[in-house]
Amino acid sequence: MRISSKGDYGLRALFDLAQRYGEGPIQSDDIATRQGIPVNYLNQLLITMRRAGLIDSLRGPQGGHMLARAPETITLREVLTVLEGPLLPDEPGRETSPPAIPEDHALIDELWAELRERIERLLAETTLDDLCQRKRQRSGSVMYYI
Repeated sequence: MRISSKGDYGLRALFDLAQRYGEGPIQSDDIATRQGIPVNYLNQLLITMRRAGLIDSLRGPQGGHMLARAPETITLREVLTVLEGPLLPDEPGRETSPPAIPEDHALIDELWAELRERIERLLAETTLDDLCQRKRQRSGSVMYYI
């Protein structure tokens, strides 16, 4: 499984919007600056995510972008599937010749299926709100000593 810059940047942008959920539209320039995403690339990703129903956008000087749904209803699996497509293929690429030891191939295929299931389950169980909670926990646990 590889996550491209498309998936990484798109998830960062949605995480940024999730942290500001309920504050109204957020301008793409602000997201790009905070998250270190090239603004033109971000705008392309925002179009993709709007078409997929993950965000809403408003035009105009007071416009911007916001989550289309509450952060606790948007899973990382949904986000990455929109941006990347299927995370792991159902079957790995293979050569055309049949295996000499089919049992070995079956065992490895089971491993890939288990890995795919675990990754998809973790992503399906993790929401944008979960990421926000993790951030709050980390920032609340920082101790400053003078």
